[in-house]
Amino acid sequence: MSGQNESPYYFIPNPSQHPIAAAAGLLVMLGSLAGWINGVSLAPLTFALGLAWLFFVLWHWFGDSIGESETGMYGKRVDTSYRWSMSWFIFSEVMFFGAFFGALFYARQFALHDLGNLDAKLIWPDFAAVWPNNGPSNLVAHFKSMQPWPIPTINTALLLASGATLTVAHHALRDDHRNKAIVWLAATVLLGVIFLFMQGYEYFHAYNELNLKLTSGVYGSTFFLLTGFHGFHVTMGALMLAVVLVRLIRGHFKPDHHFAFEGAAWYWHFVDVVWLGLYVVVYWL
Repeated sequence: MSGQNESPYYFIPNPSQHPIAAAAGLLVMLGSLAGWINGVSLAPLTFALGLAWLFFVLWHWFGDSIGESETGMYGKRVDTSYRWSMSWFIFSEVMFFGAFFGALFYARQFALHDLGNLDAKLIWPDFAAVWPNNGPSNLVAHFKSMQPWPIPTINTALLLASGATLTVAHHALRDDHRNKAIVWLAATVLLGVIFLFMQGYEYFHAYNELNLKLTSGVYGSTFFLLTGFHGFHVTMGALMLAVVLVRLIRGHFKPDHHFAFEGAAWYWHFVDVVWLGLYVVVYWL
């Protein structure tokens, strides 16, 4: 949000077609995804159309919200609502990643040891309960695990650096140094994009040189689900920050009123923290 004359009331928007239009796009996407999984030939095309429609709706929906903010319709009560909404959204994301970390913990600390106990030795005498593992019956093709050096460690440095540049940009905006804030926020977005390119190269290396795939047992599935969903969140965070950057360049936000910047920054720092946990648990342990 941007700082204008604060409204003394709680702003209530006019009736909008955006929610039902977005729901229609999501319905087309989900139906197309179901058809895609079941081999319907036109499903990829309809999925792409539904996705394009959803982006079109969100573009106009967010544009309306920005316009309302810039014309001074949002006051402190709306600002408080946005802060609580973003806080609960990030909490839901914490629980989302917590489920995947929990699945990894269960597979390593419980399921793997159960498969290697004395009773299981009667069925799979050659099985060793060590991580990573391709299963007791060798049904999964042999693969190599991903090591922390060099790509994951470089990506860790990139994300830590992006957190620092984002903090500098935020302090610059609070001190009303707009040009400085633009430069450091642009650096943050650039670091995020480099991270994504590095992760793409990591996946290429995993598939072609390590034979590590989503189908590589519980190790492959948890590795790609955790790192892949984190990469998706980095993508969303970079898009948020890019929109904030464009708004900064256009003169939006004031030193004492800029929650759009703050909300995106909260999300980005959350993504950084998740990566640190992921880097330790997935790549080192």
